[in-house]
Amino acid sequence: MSQRLLVIASLLSLPLSTLSAQGTRRTDQPLLGDPSRLTLVNVTATRVQYRGRDAIRLVGRPTTATPGTPTNNIAIVDYEFRDGTIEAEIAGIPAAGADTSARGFVGLAFRVDSSGDRFAAFYLRPTNGRAQDQLRRNHATQYISEPEYPWYRLRKELPGVYESYVDLEPGAWTPIRIEVRGGVAQLFVNGSQRPVLIVNDMKSPPAIGRIALWIDQGTEAHFTGLRVTPAKSP
Repeated sequence: MSQRLLVIASLLSLPLSTLSAQGTRRTDQPLLGDPSRLTLVNVTATRVQYRGRDAIRLVGRPTTATPGTPTNNIAIVDYEFRDGTIEAEIAGIPAAGADTSARGFVGLAFRVDSSGDRFAAFYLRPTNGRAQDQLRRNHATQYISEPEYPWYRLRKELPGVYESYVDLEPGAWTPIRIEVRGGVAQLFVNGSQRPVLIVNDMKSPPAIGRIALWIDQGTEAHFTGLRVTPAKSP
């Protein structure tokens, strides 16, 4: 047997959970199949059936932070990532009892550092997608870079640059794809062939980190079909 065939046979004999970020494509089952394998930060995660799909349900949990203080609400996946493509189906609605500012915020974070405090993310505001207010519609998608560049700083300093409109239905499964290369990231929604949001100047330097499911307080969200394709080495 040739050396190449030996390598392929060895990869196929390994459990998917043992393959590295530089190996073959990983499917959603080892990445999202077991909530106990997620590192939870200010959220609770349960495995449920949602709209016909096996999914992870994420909701925020009470924190001891001072009211009004921003907090991260993420479930970190044990997968190293720097450049490549991340895909998933996500759904978000305002949680029961949430205040009127809740939008069902739901998305994916990437390049999450070991502290869980520093990362980039794209997320959706599902209730904005079909709002009757055009300005709200223009805020349907968002890029952030925590902790230095939360949404409100980006909106204040460069309004309209790091968010955009896309048609969204609250609570519906919404396919998203994130493509990351160096300092550039693009967001694709609902199978679009062209990005709905382009970031050509990501606010943190490229670094290897983890992937995470992301929500904001006041959200009930569901995630399924998480898939990662690492960028090929040059």
